[in-house]
Parts: sequence; C-alpha cells; structure tokens
Amino acid sequence: MSVAYPSDLGLATSGLGLEACDPNALEANGPEACPPDSKMGAGSALVEVPFGPEIVQETVTLGLYAAPSSDGYIHLAILAHGAEPVIASVVLGGVLHPGQLQITVPPIASLPGAPDVALVSMHASLGGALTYYERVGRRLVAYHPRGIGLPASCPRGGWRLSAGFSFTDGQVSRASTAVPCPPGHARRRG
Repeated sequence: MSVAYPSDLGLATSGLGLEACDPNALEANGPEACPPDSKMGAGSALVEVPFGPEIVQETVTLGLYAAPSSDGYIHLAILAHGAEPVIASVVLGGVLHPGQLQITVPPIASLPGAPDVALVSMHASLGGALTYYERVGRRLVAYHPRGIGLPASCPRGGWRLSAGFSFTDGQVSRASTAVPCPPGHARRRG
C-alpha cells in the first residue's frame, strides 16, 4: 500500500524515532524488545480470518516503530498483534519517502489449506501521546516528542492525501481525501 501526503510535512524534523528497533526482535519478543525512543505511533486494523466455511473478523493492535535504515529514509516496523480469536503477531515493513509512505503487507497464512488472512481496514497515526527519554547528566528525563510539523500555510481545500493499494491477485484500488486546515492556520491562495 502507498499513501501520498504533502511533501512539506515535517516528518524528518518530528523528533520521532530517535532509536531503531530490530524488526526480528520486535516480532519475536513484542514491544519490550524495542527502545522507548523508537516508538513512533499506534493504531488498529480489522482483519478477516477464514475458519472452515466461516469468516471471522478480528481487530488487531498496531505499534509503529522506527526500524534500522541503510538508505537515509525513515523505515518503519509495524507490529500487528491479534489476541482473539487468533493469538498472532506479524511485523509489516514501511518506508517514509518525501511525500509518500509505502507499507508492505506480506501474505499472512491462516489455517493449513485455507486462504490467507485478509486486511479489511487500517487506522494508524504517527506521533500522539508518546514519552521519550533523554539523558541529562546522570538522570533520564522524560519528555514528549514534538510530533509532525505542519507547513506554515495550508492550501485551499486542505492538505490532499491519497492511497493506492495493490493486491496479490493483481487488482488495484485508489482513494483520496483532504484534511481541512486547522482554525487560524494561514491559507495559501490558489
């Protein structure tokens, strides 16, 4: 999946993801395997799991963590954890490019011989109520990262976002929306 966002959002200067979390350790051991300063956000997803002739829906929690990067872009490890009716965790990979977030959702096996788990919907946000820690002298001091900075002005009609989805069967789907300008935020003409 690919999400396009305004390239002038302050993701690189957000103060999020100061440390990296190993995606393999995250999948094997959960969030406890990650440094606190690697958490970048949270969310949830709705999945459908086939059980014989029945399809069961499950809500999974999402944790977004900074992952190691070798190319200068911000990489994400997204932990998807389900607890009922199926207890399972999987890590999705993501990369933040200027103006675009790409997330790879691998095929997720269900029961032997049954179709894969289907991702129906996803909601996630970067930033939010996160606590990071900074060493000041001999003490660790808690603080809240600034989060994503907004551009100085907002375009007429708000910030435009779009998403594209490519499925394993070759189908594609696209959606778009606009996020309204906050009250009192300077608006661009045109």
